[in-house]
Amino acid sequence: MKKSEANRKIGLARTLSKLGYCSRSRAAELIRSGRVSLNGKIRRDPELPVSGWEDRIAVDGRAVVPQEKIYLMLNKPRGVVTTASDEKGRGTIYSLLSRGSSTAGGNLSESVLPWVAPVGRLDKASEGLLLLTNDSEWGARTADPQTHLPKTYHVQIGIVADDEFTQALVRGVRVTHGEMLQAKYARRLRAGEKNCWLEIVLDEGRNRQIRRMMDAMRVEVLRLVRVAIGPLRLGDLPKGESRLLTVDEKRMLDRNMKVKTS
Repeated sequence: MKKSEANRKIGLARTLSKLGYCSRSRAAELIRSGRVSLNGKIRRDPELPVSGWEDRIAVDGRAVVPQEKIYLMLNKPRGVVTTASDEKGRGTIYSLLSRGSSTAGGNLSESVLPWVAPVGRLDKASEGLLLLTNDSEWGARTADPQTHLPKTYHVQIGIVADDEFTQALVRGVRVTHGEMLQAKYARRLRAGEKNCWLEIVLDEGRNRQIRRMMDAMRVEVLRLVRVAIGPLRLGDLPKGESRLLTVDEKRMLDRNMKVKTS
């Protein structure tokens, strides 16, 4: 949290999130359960105004201090969900992070890895590049459709698509309830006898957008892999592994996240 921001009073739950301790929703749960104190007194109101620098916050009696901001990329495999816990007992991305994250100098183990949250989501059946961070404001900005940060996917579908099919994705596909969804760009990468791979670029990132478009066109999605977010490429990061972004990669993303105005 920047000092100038911390001098402006914000809610207790939001403060815990900005300090990099946990998500805002998790912070609200901790506060309501009486586990959070402010200046030595237990507080149960998640919206209680707080100054992050002047006020002393503790969880279970342990002082909360600002965490160093970290930015991770993960190669999410198919079959795990993008949540901290799952009521159905399915594997989550956090079980992958427990293996440790690669850095230039070795591994960042789970014991020193602070709380991080996914930037956007990939559904259970989808694979590829997923960002995680404890910088909640940066994460929200990165995921915000208004930044128009393009996201590139390689998608295997159960037909051999022609130019008309890819052009239709760019023109727009009307899905359930009349909503129109469009790709920014689409092309065929390679084809077999009964299926093919497409490269599809989105700059809006609506929920399950590619799958909904394909459903409306009655085309089966066999695999869906996110290979890039803006200029950041997944590269050769092994499936299920994560690593810290380099300083240059973080700056590169920031330069490409300027909000466009009409």
